[in-house]
Amino acid sequence: MRNALRMRPDRIIIGEVRGGEAFDMLQAMNTGHDGSMSTIHANTTRDALTRVENMVQMGNMGLPSRAIRTQIVGAVDLIVQVERQRDGTRRVTQVTDVCGLEGEVVILNDIFLYEIEGETTEGKLIGHYRSSRSRPSFHQRLVYFGLDRAWTAALEELEQ
Repeated sequence: MRNALRMRPDRIIIGEVRGGEAFDMLQAMNTGHDGSMSTIHANTTRDALTRVENMVQMGNMGLPSRAIRTQIVGAVDLIVQVERQRDGTRRVTQVTDVCGLEGEVVILNDIFLYEIEGETTEGKLIGHYRSSRSRPSFHQRLVYFGLDRAWTAALEELEQ
């Protein structure tokens, strides 16, 4: 990781995080490399944050929870939940904005959720995406990079 950062990469992509290396991931993502990403197994987007915090603590860094949460909030803009559903399909089921820290609590805003409405006679799940339509905490960065219109268009398309 250290050598990769010395090369001044445009992006940092870290495979599945499963243990104490979560601290290294957060450190790398907090070095100003926009577009960094990683994967983690968790039941929900909120559980993903709890798992990252627990994994950093597994690294025995001795950091207090507040310091770890501050690192997480500084590093992570979005959490995308992909789920394998009972009909065997994999689907993005939740996208959550990591808004900030209020006291000891990480504030999250679900940008959209997939809601199951039923299923076909063949057992295929039917549903739709519900969007919160609230402005994400990273809206200014979308504007800066010229992506605000694309963001709005993508949300509108999901709702159709």
